[in-house]
Amino acid sequence: MKIDWAALGSVFGVSLVATVALVGLFVMGIIGLSKQAPADGQGGSSVALARTGAYACFAACLAAVSYGIYLIVT
Repeated sequence: MKIDWAALGSVFGVSLVATVALVGLFVMGIIGLSKQAPADGQGGSSVALARTGAYACFAACLAAVSYGIYLIVT
């Protein structure tokens, strides 16, 4: 039995990068949703922008997970 160490290292590297990127996107989405409007009522547009960015991060996470499932199934 012979192990192709180069291929194993390549799979490990790609998996590590994809995992860190996916977790980073999810964390950015959580941070975007945790933004609250200031008490004085100013800054409503920045909260809306943060919420829109959070939804975009969650959509990217969903797309990446869906693509991974697609690759596994086919």
